[in-house]
Amino acid sequence: MGKLIRCITSDGAVMATALDSTDIVAKAEQYHKTSAVMTAALGRLLTATSIMGNMMKGQNDTVTVRIKADGPAGALVAVADSKGDVRGYVGDARVEIPLKDNGKLDVSGAVGTDGLIYVIKDIGLKEPYSGSVPLVSGEIAEDITAYYAVSEQIPTVCALGVLVNPDLSVRKAGGIIIQLLPGADNATIDKLEENLKHIRPVTTMMDEGMDVKDILFEMLSGFETEILYEENTKYSCPCSKERTKKLLFSMSKEELDSMAEEMDEIKVECHFCDKEYVFTPEQIKAISDKKRV
Repeated sequence: MGKLIRCITSDGAVMATALDSTDIVAKAEQYHKTSAVMTAALGRLLTATSIMGNMMKGQNDTVTVRIKADGPAGALVAVADSKGDVRGYVGDARVEIPLKDNGKLDVSGAVGTDGLIYVIKDIGLKEPYSGSVPLVSGEIAEDITAYYAVSEQIPTVCALGVLVNPDLSVRKAGGIIIQLLPGADNATIDKLEENLKHIRPVTTMMDEGMDVKDILFEMLSGFETEILYEENTKYSCPCSKERTKKLLFSMSKEELDSMAEEMDEIKVECHFCDKEYVFTPEQIKAISDKKRV
């Protein structure tokens, strides 16, 4: 389970959410068998999307964050609900590229820098809200910050990190999103900026034994803060054979009939958890026949 904490300053000027996503990212690595750099890339996106989902107000609201750039990773996708439960996948999970000169994983090299970040929010209206902005760095945290600044006009700080062990297991993963609310004045902004000048990477602090509450309070040092709530989040994929049937039903009758005639069995794999659902030609034909009604 991931541990998510949200707090607000007593003057209502700053909202901050922190997440220990170690278990979430570990589950993603187990599902997708990601390389070290892709564990870091997908893990950062899962962490940010979980926090963004938890910011949604409606019980059935969801947010999808997609990054498509010129790197070898291909598209990265994450989907979260309003609890913060999240799932995701990447185009090429096994990308390997050299480390940066400082010895760190080169996330931007894998993701790319020429592309877009898309955010789609489904809040139960006829059409989902969709916004996109050009990537700033491909490091993901800076790109989330840019999305909020440009698309939603909300001053935002986003910090994300994933530490990967030599055996490719996840050592630590986490992140924080801090946003200025309409009541923020120049003094608040100056104090927050001064704090952030001295903050170490989130996963460095986690690796030293600090939990997400400690990290929140350190980033908001000097502010009087109130914990709004704590939440357990997880990597969660709601796929099932019944849902897969509905997906198949969305195909044309011609496509279904062709599959039933030409294939001995039809395999449908879930991108999010790699589960495979197998259908016989007879089952596909039964789905096709229902489209006549």
